Amino acid sequence: MLVSIFNDVIGPVMRGPSSSHCAAALRIGRLARELVGGTPDDVLVEFDRAGSLPTTHESQGSDMGLFGGLLGWDAADPRLPGSGAALRDVGTRVRIETVDVGDPHPSTYRLTLTRNGQSHTLRAISTGGGMIEVIDLDGWSLSLHGDYHETLVVAGSRQKAVELAHRIESLAGVAIDHATVLESAAGELVRIQSQVPLPPAAVAEIATGDPAVRIHALAPVLPVRSRRGVTVPFSSAAALVAADAGRGIPLWRHALAYEMERGGLSERDVIDRMVGIVRLVRASIAEGIAGTSYDDRVLSAQAPGFAAAIAKGRLVGGGALNRIVLAVTALMEVKSSMGVIVAAPTAGACAALPGAVITLAEDLGLDEEAMARGLLAAGLVGVFICTPWSFAAEVGGCQAEGGSAAAMAAAAIVTLADGTLHESLTAASLAMQSMIGLICDPVANRVEVPCLGKNVMAAANALACANMALAGFDQVIPFDEVVATAKRVAEQMPRELRCTALGGLSITPTSLAIERRLAARAAACGGGTCCSS
Repeated sequence: MLVSIFNDVIGPVMRGPSSSHCAAALRIGRLARELVGGTPDDVLVEFDRAGSLPTTHESQGSDMGLFGGLLGWDAADPRLPGSGAALRDVGTRVRIETVDVGDPHPSTYRLTLTRNGQSHTLRAISTGGGMIEVIDLDGWSLSLHGDYHETLVVAGSRQKAVELAHRIESLAGVAIDHATVLESAAGELVRIQSQVPLPPAAVAEIATGDPAVRIHALAPVLPVRSRRGVTVPFSSAAALVAADAGRGIPLWRHALAYEMERGGLSERDVIDRMVGIVRLVRASIAEGIAGTSYDDRVLSAQAPGFAAAIAKGRLVGGGALNRIVLAVTALMEVKSSMGVIVAAPTAGACAALPGAVITLAEDLGLDEEAMARGLLAAGLVGVFICTPWSFAAEVGGCQAEGGSAAAMAAAAIVTLADGTLHESLTAASLAMQSMIGLICDPVANRVEVPCLGKNVMAAANALACANMALAGFDQVIPFDEVVATAKRVAEQMPRELRCTALGGLSITPTSLAIERRLAARAAACGGGTCCSS
């Protein structure tokens, strides 16, 4: 699936501590719910022992997101912290087990679901930033991302499957992008991908009253859909420079063109979507500055005290940087209190980019459309990262999250300053170069410490590198080569240093003591990670 700025980079809009845990799990749960036709009666969730989820699925929101998805909720639903209790209230029985199956991806979900006596299996991976891929469904190997309306027709034989595929393709008045026959030991499956749900009459015509034919309809879970023949103008910084051909078109305009082509969207629609994200982020910053609270977190609210210190003149250094630190802190605390944030590019790194962009735009007296242009520019830099690589810390460590956020924010700041395309890409390269090798080691399995400091560092790094680029500093290493290097470094990292709570600060005596204290508190109130003050 081709990367979309709104699907993969600036989004999803969500609640929870981690996009690759909570938002991704929710999307997987939504698809699993549709597979069985409603809320399941029984669910078995299995995590591979060598993966990242056995130690993090509860504290980083995988359970919360998965349960919300099984209930059919949205990633920003205010009920999400109570999804576990809500699922129990409707009578669903859930078992979570650790197994030794050698899953190659560290964030693999294996689900077995039963409803009304019918059982189904689904295997999916969280690929970073809330994005997912279903790789197996009832024994059929496939690649399903949630970017289409999917109609899955189970046929009794190969001959029947081919007959159904021909019948589907000939349906009058039904716009079908793809119809594919898949085979497995379980039989044949006809997979139909379309922009809109198939009309009931078409579904009835497919089935033709044959009791051997079973149909499952799965709605998309991504905001920007795919379509037949979709293309993008470029997918790397080098290809962008070649396409620009020396014309000096600003990075944000290239981003606009990219997303219009990728999503089939109008210019106004792209701008308006990003302005909506700007408004949401500004509201979240204000919420964080006012003060937040939540039982299951390591840090108390620190943003109000930082705001007071600014007002009293207690802080040293530049005013803009201090205001960025305030905005970053506010956003991280909203995230940790289960408020609404935008994963940009992930929930763990949700604050550096928007905190820097919103603060500096306000300082420069720019409006929300200018802020949106900055985020669009950042989004295109993100495309050049996640197309060949990943935003997932489980795959790349914090260099994949904080490093990406710094590169994206640096390009966005240059955009706010009306910098050139070359300066934008130089800023992105400089920012990411200085964060290669950054590990992911969340204290007590909560995405707070040292995550807050790393978001602040990423934002400060972005500001410095943007100014370096505007002053004519030499990037030396082109951006694409920096991304390739970060990917190579990630492959050389021990898994203990890639977001599995098995290394770095996460295994210090203090971290382990905090984890025990929070677990005891949760047990006392009976709320697990959903115990809110």
